Amino acid sequence: IVDDAGNVRMRREVPIDRSGSATVMETVMSGIDALLKDCGLEADAFEGIGVSSAGCIDTTKGCVAENGGNIPNWSYTSVAGPLSERYGIAATIANDGNCVALAEAWIGAAKGVRDVICVVLGTGVGGGIISGGRLIEGSHGFGGEIGHFPTHADLLMTGEKKWGSHYETFASTGALVRRALASGKDWPNGREIFEAAASGDAAALEILDGWTTEVAAGITGLVHIFDPSVVLIGGGVSAQEELLIRPVRAKVLDTVTPDMASGLVLKAAELGNNAGMVGAVKYFIDRETGR
Repeated sequence: IVDDAGNVRMRREVPIDRSGSATVMETVMSGIDALLKDCGLEADAFEGIGVSSAGCIDTTKGCVAENGGNIPNWSYTSVAGPLSERYGIAATIANDGNCVALAEAWIGAAKGVRDVICVVLGTGVGGGIISGGRLIEGSHGFGGEIGHFPTHADLLMTGEKKWGSHYETFASTGALVRRALASGKDWPNGREIFEAAASGDAAALEILDGWTTEVAAGITGLVHIFDPSVVLIGGGVSAQEELLIRPVRAKVLDTVTPDMASGLVLKAAELGNNAGMVGAVKYFIDRETGR
């Protein structure tokens, strides 16, 4: 439950049933029912439902498109319509990266800033772009899928669905782990790589240097296209100020044109796991109420 100032008043977490015995929407609705019971209110006490979701989200239809992210059986699921019908209130759905950007520009690390790029580093790379105070959604709501823009031209026409050239192939935390494994190091996750680097391990520092170069290269391209005032890096790794934020900042400022580097701020996002929920509410407010 999030109020119209972005404050999270109550939350409940429900795991997705990956066995297939319950659909994602069944799980979501049972979670909402339990939340309503917890707070002792009926659905009509609320202005609406905002959904933040992984995958490509068709905001015009209120559904998940072909790419449902890593959520099982999520592609082509209708979300906003069934929620509105069941609970009798308006509902919207937006991509989780877009929601993070909206939340951070509303009450977070870019509060009040009108031109923001948010890059969320995880198993893949997500993000959202706010230009002139408005979220860039594109014609279907797919805007801001920055993880899928190609950064390696030599791989553009190769690989399954040509994904081998995509930004997230090289800049995600999954890519960081693959880089470590390719170097012969048995570090199974980003946390162990950062811990090794923090202790001064030369191999870990070299791996991180190569990876942060990839992260910075994509951000440099985005800066040249959108000319933001603030670039935010989100995801669990964004807490790594010395080993991630600082080197990426230095590399971006060194490679963008001097005019665009002037005044450009690059820092970690602030809202953590609340960002998606808060941004989903902001999306709902902007779209449904016009406030």
